[in-house]
Amino acid sequence: MPVTPHKAMVLAAGLGVRMRPLTDTMPKPLVSVAGQPLLDHVLDKLAGAGVSEAVVNVHYLPDQIIEHVKTRSRPHVIISDERDQVLGTGGAVVKALPLLGDAPFFHLNADTMWIDGVRSNLARLAETFDPERMDILLLMAPTASSIGYSGRGDYSMLPDGALRKRRENQVVPFVYAGAAIMSPALFADAPAGEFSLTKMFDRANEQERLFGLRLDGVWMHVGTPDAIQAAEEAFLESVA
Repeated sequence: MPVTPHKAMVLAAGLGVRMRPLTDTMPKPLVSVAGQPLLDHVLDKLAGAGVSEAVVNVHYLPDQIIEHVKTRSRPHVIISDERDQVLGTGGAVVKALPLLGDAPFFHLNADTMWIDGVRSNLARLAETFDPERMDILLLMAPTASSIGYSGRGDYSMLPDGALRKRRENQVVPFVYAGAAIMSPALFADAPAGEFSLTKMFDRANEQERLFGLRLDGVWMHVGTPDAIQAAEEAFLESVA
């Protein structure tokens, strides 16, 4: 049976080092692309997918993000304050679990940006996620058609959606697009303190419970100031 997540976690605590000098005085999630902060692009997509509550973690220049989201009603934003600690992408989720509840939830990077195809990719994720077979379902962007990405990819994908991690010196066709559905049960025995989410991805992969869904549309890797213009051009062309 498909799931319909009503809660989400949005990672917004990063230092945004590669986006300097823009992030010298502003957290990366508030950097504007096509007239709107990256964080709002993400929150708008979650609202469109029926999410009523989003947990947003903060660490770097946290007050700016806290002030910014005060005006939002859809989704309702709850702040997970990490200003006094460094938890990493995995530790951030563990801290937020009491707010996320027991049901599968959306998980998004605050700086991810994509143009949907015919249908919402978050809705497609919800339809595809099968808690009987999966602990994590990642939205996967084809590297060949992504904008601003020049890496070797993250995973190859089998016909049933099962993912296989890229080996060193290997080139694979899909990159994680920064959006997923995760089961809270995956974190039942997660380590305390700081750790990376890739640890949980690897665990699910070893247990053959890590799956992917090919993104329908175009993913934009907005990692540096130079990448903003290409993302804006693609986005504005899509809404023209």
